[in-house]
Amino acid sequence: MILKNLILSLSLCCALYTGTAQTNDRGLYPDRITLTWSDQPSTTQSVSWRINGSATKAVGQVVEEQSSPDLEKSAQTVLGVTSPLKIEGQTADNYGQVSFQGLKPGTIYTYRVGDGTNWSAWNQFRTADVKGDFSFIYLGDAQNDLRSKWSRSIRKAFQQEPNARFIVHAGDLINRSNNDSEWGEWHEGAGFIHQMIPAVPTPGNHEYRRDSLEQLVLDPHWKKHFNLPRNGPKGMQDAVYYLDYQDVRMISLNSQLIMLDSIAAKKQEQWLTEVLASSKAKWNIVVMHHPVYSTAKNRDNTILRERFRPIFEKYGVDLVLQGHDHTYARGTAGKVRPVYLLSVAGPKMYGSDSERWMEVSGAQTQLYQVIRVTDSKLIFSSYKLNGQLFDSFELTHK
Repeated sequence: MILKNLILSLSLCCALYTGTAQTNDRGLYPDRITLTWSDQPSTTQSVSWRINGSATKAVGQVVEEQSSPDLEKSAQTVLGVTSPLKIEGQTADNYGQVSFQGLKPGTIYTYRVGDGTNWSAWNQFRTADVKGDFSFIYLGDAQNDLRSKWSRSIRKAFQQEPNARFIVHAGDLINRSNNDSEWGEWHEGAGFIHQMIPAVPTPGNHEYRRDSLEQLVLDPHWKKHFNLPRNGPKGMQDAVYYLDYQDVRMISLNSQLIMLDSIAAKKQEQWLTEVLASSKAKWNIVVMHHPVYSTAKNRDNTILRERFRPIFEKYGVDLVLQGHDHTYARGTAGKVRPVYLLSVAGPKMYGSDSERWMEVSGAQTQLYQVIRVTDSKLIFSSYKLNGQLFDSFELTHK
């Protein structure tokens, strides 16, 4: 009996350490709950989660927050969709997704998800206002030691800016595509944060692999975790999209495909031109993984600099938020705008050996960024994980 209990304890410890446990060890409750938007942020909210146990239904409930514990009485019930996550052709887990529609702008709601019997905790989110000041968080590469070290970055950012409206992830959220335990660590590292603050992610090179035909394939976890707007070019709508949040148009480009697929690069170039030309937002911000200007002498992303930089400059992009180089950098490449930014939130670090374009640079430092948007200004602040200000600047509306 003692030996049996010891073996059981060791098995559970191993499951906790690796971040992956068998389905029936996880219990019946939903996990990996993540807010995103697939539609208008002022009137909708999308939720994705991993379904535990043998449930076959995805159900959400939502109600305007009135500070009453009697949530179930007036909550609206919305049926979602379920779909299997397949890794190397094998079903790993089922995932649920639901979108709440017809919400009021600038309003706090509380919600829960489950199968109709086994529910998550009630969590809150806030819809976008029609106008007004707000802030959001920008994080560079997470990639490694997600549970043990990257977690400090996102948690400190949340501690400092708990009312941030969303969190931008500039690619390489994990290190190895198709690795479920790494995604488990990513969700554990973020804890409850993305149950309350929506994620706005763009993929990096580490979210990709090549299949048996040498075709680039996006990690299948991506679509299950992130229910994003499908307004990008055909065939790239899982990661190329734009999102209008009050006076900001956030634009996600898939730089991995730009770098390695000439057809995909051309499609994104044409799409970006249309999206920027039609934008009525005061602020236009692009997020992509690979930097237009690298911090390393041996890296030179020519296609981004020669074909996408002119579009950014022509249509007045204000910020380009990037990752990949595992350093910090800020510069304008001799122009007023856009401001090109790189940052790193995880523990993997590179050296910075190119001073050709950087006005501010840093290395060997985990950072998070808070961006405040007002009617007339965009205020950017980068912080060390002890809360110390590392870099800051302001842009005035044109």
